[in-house]
Amino acid sequence: MAEPERQDAYYFVFCKDDLLLERQADGTLGIPFQAQPPVALKPWTTVLSVSPLQQLPVRAYSIDAPVGDDSRYEMCPLRQSYYKLPLAHYLKAGKCAELLYWDRSTRYCGVCGGMMHFHTDISKRCEHCGKEVWPQLATAIIVRITRGADEVLLARGRNFRGDFYGLIAGFVETGETLEEAVAREVQEETGLHVANIRYFGSQPWPYPCGLMVGFTADYVGGQIRVQREELKNVAWFHRDHLPKLPEKLSIARRLIDDWTGEKD
Repeated sequence: MAEPERQDAYYFVFCKDDLLLERQADGTLGIPFQAQPPVALKPWTTVLSVSPLQQLPVRAYSIDAPVGDDSRYEMCPLRQSYYKLPLAHYLKAGKCAELLYWDRSTRYCGVCGGMMHFHTDISKRCEHCGKEVWPQLATAIIVRITRGADEVLLARGRNFRGDFYGLIAGFVETGETLEEAVAREVQEETGLHVANIRYFGSQPWPYPCGLMVGFTADYVGGQIRVQREELKNVAWFHRDHLPKLPEKLSIARRLIDDWTGEKD
């Protein structure tokens, strides 16, 4: 009996943090969409089935070495693909990267050490004790703090890749609300106190598996006391004299642009 014809699918192929992009006829870059994987599979390769993109199938897998000898393709860091792909494709690439990271991190059971096997597309079950696991998110808050109408609090983190200033952010701890996390992180990292904490929006942050939840808040008191373990500097900036800001792909930039009134 002949093999059934494979259905075309989007293939999100990663080598470490780099995503495989395909050169299109119009000169743009896109995600390979075809019936067969664009890079040959190895016997140990796991191909993940991911939720559809615009009602079309999505597959994701990792390769051991970048593709460098085929003019049809280009390897691109996931962050930079934001500027080269349609937004929906960039977001799906992030989801694929998170699932591949989860797959690599859950090969063995954390209870008994047994092998974990896929039970559904987004769950695994231990072959020995039956423990089930699902992809986990690391939830973090990020907050735009203003003082009056014209000043915003900006910070340079020690782990920032560049000389830009961003917003205060931190991971949510067990047993606290998102709003409590905002107040705690601000106090711990800057020594300041805030009020009128209001939800702004959220953003998947697949570096490697985060969810950023954005807030705004008003300064109500305290003197800046920088937590040196986390930050290089914290300062108030006037809207007419802002430093270098985060990239457009981040919710930090969306929060700042919303305050300044800048449009995409």
